[in-house]
Order: sequence, then C-alpha cells, then structure tokens
Amino acid sequence: MTIADSILPEFDMEMAGTRKTLERIPDDKLDWKAHPGSNTIGWVASHLVEIAGWVEGTLTKDTWDINPEGGEPYKSVQLQSQQEILDLFDANVAQARKLIEDTSDEEFAKSWSLLSGGQALITMPKIGVIRTWVLNHSIHHRAHLCVYLRLNNIPVPALYGPSGDEQV
Repeated sequence: MTIADSILPEFDMEMAGTRKTLERIPDDKLDWKAHPGSNTIGWVASHLVEIAGWVEGTLTKDTWDINPEGGEPYKSVQLQSQQEILDLFDANVAQARKLIEDTSDEEFAKSWSLLSGGQALITMPKIGVIRTWVLNHSIHHRAHLCVYLRLNNIPVPALYGPSGDEQV
C-alpha cells in the first residue's frame, strides 16, 4: 500500500466532516466572535479553506517562505459568504486530493520547510506536514468552529458519532 492509499481515506473523511461544519455557517454570523481575543467565525472558516489549499505548496515545493525578504508576507484569505467559503473549500479539497493521490512515496518522504525571512521555522517530511499541518490542524480549527456554532444555537453536525443536535 502506498502512502497516498493509506492517507486518502482519512483525508476524505476529515474533509467531508469539515464541509458539513462549514455548511452550517449562516452569512449573518461571519463576524461573530466568542471573545474579544478570539477570531471570528468567518476567520476560522476562511482558515479551514486555506489549510486545504496548503497541500499544493507542500507537495509541489520543498519550502514556503511566509515572510520573504523583499516580498509580500503571506496573508490569509478572508471570504465574505458561506457560498464563497464552500466554493473555494471544494476547489482546494479536489486539488489536494488529486495531488495526494498522484504523489509518490519518495516525494512524501522528502523534507519540507516553512520559512520566515529565509529562516526555517519547521522542517519535516512532507507526509508529516500533511498529517500535522493539514489534517490535524483542520480538525483543531473545525472543533473551534463547532463550539462557535453551539454558542450561536446553530446545530452541530455529527462527525465521529452523534452530536447533541444530530444523530448518525
């Protein structure tokens, strides 16, 4: 079994659960935040969308400099509606899935580095980046989004079994 074959079922399951959660966000709640120090629902949703898009840079490049000297620093996308969120999420997930499917075990084993101003912040095998910074990171922020939904009396989807609002 290839690395791609082993990780795609998990990727598919987690992205489907993330989409189910994103579908619950009403446009009129995108600016809501749980606390002045918290991000908005719209920021969390936009971040989930961009995380799925990180697969492309991870699997097709060996580094990503988020603050390149003499260049523009990375800025997160800020989507303005549920439809924009779902459309870009679906596009990013489809591209990511195809890239994972087409990536060789040798490429997954190569090192990848996140840089800031040319300095390495993180260096790990590409498969580790996919597992940690795409899958686990998505799960982490999806959990925040589920709490935000609950605090707004928006039904939380069943993800790993029933939720308080939805039976499997």
